[in-house]
Amino acid sequence: MNARHGIAVAALLSALVGSSTVSRATPPADADSVILIQNATILTVSHGIIENGSILIKDGKIAELGSSIKAPTGARVIDATGQFVMPGIIDCHSHIAIEGGVNEGSVSVSSIANIAEVLDSDDVGIYRDLAGGVTTANILHGSANSIGGQTIVIKLRWGQPAAKLPFEGALPGIKFALGENPKRSNFSFPGQPKRYPATRMGVEETIRGAFTEARDYKNSWEAYRKRITGGEKNALPPRRDLRLEPLVEVLNGKRYVHAHCYREDEILMLLRVAKEFGFKVRTFQHVLEGYKVADELAAAGAGASTFSDWWAYKVEAYDAIPYNAAMMTKRGVVVSVNSDDAAEATHLNQEAAKSMKFGGLTHDEALKLVTINPAMQLGIDKRVGSIDVGKDADLVIYNHDPLSAYAVAQKTIIDGRVLFDRDKDIAGRATLEKEKQGLLAKEKKAEEKKSDEKKPDAAKKPEHKPDAKTDTKPDDKPKPPSDAWKRDGGEDMTNSADGGAQ
Repeated sequence: MNARHGIAVAALLSALVGSSTVSRATPPADADSVILIQNATILTVSHGIIENGSILIKDGKIAELGSSIKAPTGARVIDATGQFVMPGIIDCHSHIAIEGGVNEGSVSVSSIANIAEVLDSDDVGIYRDLAGGVTTANILHGSANSIGGQTIVIKLRWGQPAAKLPFEGALPGIKFALGENPKRSNFSFPGQPKRYPATRMGVEETIRGAFTEARDYKNSWEAYRKRITGGEKNALPPRRDLRLEPLVEVLNGKRYVHAHCYREDEILMLLRVAKEFGFKVRTFQHVLEGYKVADELAAAGAGASTFSDWWAYKVEAYDAIPYNAAMMTKRGVVVSVNSDDAAEATHLNQEAAKSMKFGGLTHDEALKLVTINPAMQLGIDKRVGSIDVGKDADLVIYNHDPLSAYAVAQKTIIDGRVLFDRDKDIAGRATLEKEKQGLLAKEKKAEEKKSDEKKPDAAKKPEHKPDAKTDTKPDDKPKPPSDAWKRDGGEDMTNSADGGAQ
């Protein structure tokens, strides 16, 4: 697909769903290798604020940071006078860029399913989240399963193929879910039997049973490798189980657990199961009653990725409060604020700011909720989450303080490439609108032509004349099937209005 065709497709799709058009141009291969952002208020997150500061970017990395940096020859200079620069926002719970749905809900342990296999790099949600300052997202499986599918961390490299989206070196994860969603006791699919489990007890035992199998599977492979190392030539390897291998990675600390949850009892339950099998829960997602068990979360080293102020949208969320993030933060839990929704992700900076009002977090503490804290939860804090020399140049430039209700992202940079530029976006809207209207006109014309071709031609259609020998009178009725038809194995359906189903 060339860039122009991509723009046309995106424009047409946007028109059909009633949303705004976006630029779909692929970043050029010869994108600027050296960029200097100057005269900005720099919110480093890790070491305070630099007034009238500059950031020098070379080959996708932050090369220099300070107040008096001269632009190298050939560098692209971005004047950010009166503007604010912060690290790119990291969304620890997202479902964008997923093709074909987010749930494999047919079984309660679907660890064989892998989100990485269905990434959709053309999802317009990527561009819209870029426009909201998001640069990295944790793409999760749904919550229909006690143990769901494998998850992946991506960078929002709009214009690149799906293979270029994964965050290099980031450990993969797996989605767990507790409570109403996996027990599925309040709904079922027509024609399908109820699926185990149907209670919170069953959810716990499903997880425990799966890890019992995984532990035995791990031990069998370790025993096999020991025999091979010992010189046994005829040792047979265990049969591979793709369902259990991701769980063995969890036991070995090579895959993170991200657990959907709400209530304090189920949070404590999973902490107990994790301790029993020797693994850690990396993050509890939603965790709306986390404030009730904040000390236990902190002691276990589990992160909490929550909503800013969503509550009472279902029975499990009735005890949610907008003070949750602040209360857990003050008890020593590493907390992030996430979206779980493509539209919500476009203003996560403001979602983080709510914890300053609800809970009294400082400006720096609130900013960490969408930068370094989610980076720590995803194990990528050595590369992103703060503005430091040597880290990836994933940055956002705002026209106001990012925690202000008036803040609007002006430019979003990933790996030193400007992937969203608000000025260019606005300037290109008229052209895109014209192209969209042209496509819609073509579509309408094609539909009209197709409709005309289907209309009967009255001039060519012969006039029908009744034939006394062949035409059936209105009061004539078809005769019932013969007895011979019945003997041949048929069923008499003459008295059945729905085809014989009684």
